[in-house]
Amino acid sequence: MADALLQVEGLHAGYEGQNVLNDITFDVPKGQLITLLGPNGHGKTTLLRCISGLVKPTKGTITFDGQRIDGMEAEKIVSRGVVMIPQGDMLFPEMSVYDNLRMGAYLKQASAKFEQNVEEIYTLLPRLKERTSQMARTLSGGERRMLAIGRGLLAGGDILMLDEPSLGLAPIVIDQIYEIIKDLKKQGRTLLLVEENASRIIDLAEQIHLVDTGTIVWHGGGKELESNPQVLETYLGG
Repeated sequence: MADALLQVEGLHAGYEGQNVLNDITFDVPKGQLITLLGPNGHGKTTLLRCISGLVKPTKGTITFDGQRIDGMEAEKIVSRGVVMIPQGDMLFPEMSVYDNLRMGAYLKQASAKFEQNVEEIYTLLPRLKERTSQMARTLSGGERRMLAIGRGLLAGGDILMLDEPSLGLAPIVIDQIYEIIKDLKKQGRTLLLVEENASRIIDLAEQIHLVDTGTIVWHGGGKELESNPQVLETYLGG
């Protein structure tokens, strides 16, 4: 795809000789929200870890902004603009909200604009401004997830990859997290989202890639998925 910011082609990867991903191919166009959908344990997180440089592919290519990044070290991939927010929070519990956000801006170019950018994060996530001096360990689950998203945004990436941002949260908090994701989409950010709940992304994603046992078994738009009961039943339990 000509306007693709991220391109994954023929990707294979795994752990200790055990293959997890098999011939994965998809694009993420600039300014769009693309979703990797599917049950837990079927390779979605491994795929994000490959793109991030934490897992080395055994075959295939990953191209970001016109340059190959497969095989690069993780820190170099981040510096090129690929930012991943992993499952869970992975915060610094004995540091304040502000200091956790500061840690997100560790790249030189992000650090130089931190004070300006953190105010934008506080506008997007006003709860964090209210908690700015509070220790991360004292936050609620939803606040911790907001802090993880805010910290990821402060890295200044061109693409933000979110690995199941709603995992383990109460439904009302998940609604809040997805409102944040909708706001990011409205801002024109490029987003790659991993999710296992189809109802959360049917009206949100420009393109959905259904991942099953390390392979993309179906792809299309939200309306196409919604009108395909066989796919929903077979891979997502209806």
